[in-house]
Amino acid sequence: MSAQLFAYLSYDDAPAALRWLEAVGFAVVRRQDGEDGRVVHAEVRFGDVVLMVASTDADYATPPLRGRSTGRGLYLLVDDVDDCHARAVAAGASSVIDPEDTEWGTRRARVLDPAGQEWSFGTYRPGEAW
Repeated sequence: MSAQLFAYLSYDDAPAALRWLEAVGFAVVRRQDGEDGRVVHAEVRFGDVVLMVASTDADYATPPLRGRSTGRGLYLLVDDVDDCHARAVAAGASSVIDPEDTEWGTRRARVLDPAGQEWSFGTYRPGEAW
């Protein structure tokens, strides 16, 4: 069986979220706006990663930060954790974990984007044997 996973996020201010994603390194490859200026559907790409983004259509609650995590988030495998973290923070994210080396031999960092969505950047490649 073959499968692929594509994540989607809804934001109260999707145009601002798309600007933040571009500052981090994503490129907008598709965008459909509604007559009211809301983002009906957008797709952004960073290497092989594709993320779908839209304006929220309901009053969703973003989980609060508890310790160093909200309990859910997106993990972006990158070559340069420090650069991604720096660009994310410069564009308005809040640092949760500054870039650090892990005890299992990788590098990682974590931020909350301006809307509170958790993003982790790292060199660990999930799904591979240790």
